[in-house]
Amino acid sequence: MSDTVAPRPSNWNLPNALTLLRIVLVPFFIWAFVADGGDYGPLRWIAVVLFVVAIYTDKLDGDIARARGLITSFGKIADPIADKLLIGSALILLSAVGELWWWVTIVMLVREIGITLLRFVVIRYGVMAASKGGKLKTVLQTVAIFVYLLPVTPALPWLSLVALIVMLVALAVTVVTGVDYIVKAWQLRSAGRNPGRV
Repeated sequence: MSDTVAPRPSNWNLPNALTLLRIVLVPFFIWAFVADGGDYGPLRWIAVVLFVVAIYTDKLDGDIARARGLITSFGKIADPIADKLLIGSALILLSAVGELWWWVTIVMLVREIGITLLRFVVIRYGVMAASKGGKLKTVLQTVAIFVYLLPVTPALPWLSLVALIVMLVALAVTVVTGVDYIVKAWQLRSAGRNPGRV
């Protein structure tokens, strides 16, 4: 039986590079959206492409990290930050140009920031892993934002309705999973402060 401890993967790896790429893409995405000026022209399509590429890197870096055993502490911190920068900036931009109600953006941002801070508060007691509901929330948010971003959406009432419905479903899942995370954080904290309790 060997006592050899497997070396920790270096932070300099492909998944983390993809995460950094996603962060770097955010200002370019913002620039393309703002520079379009509401004309729904080529720059808006560039914003859509940048959003899709950034979202794909999120899936790709996770798949590679798990398959190759390259999960790092840096990745655990940087990955959700990159996601929230991208999703958050998209929501704010859509609300700023009047394509999405501000209250929807505010509720989603408060939930995202609040749960992120909550994770740091209870990290001494344990890690709150992403739940299936949390992953579903991210998928729904991504799909809704993608449809909203499409330059053709405002001209097609049925597509605008699809975007609205998916966004409202994403909002509901966002709130429900937010409450669920708060409950889990409370249970984690209680168990950590009272380890003898069953």
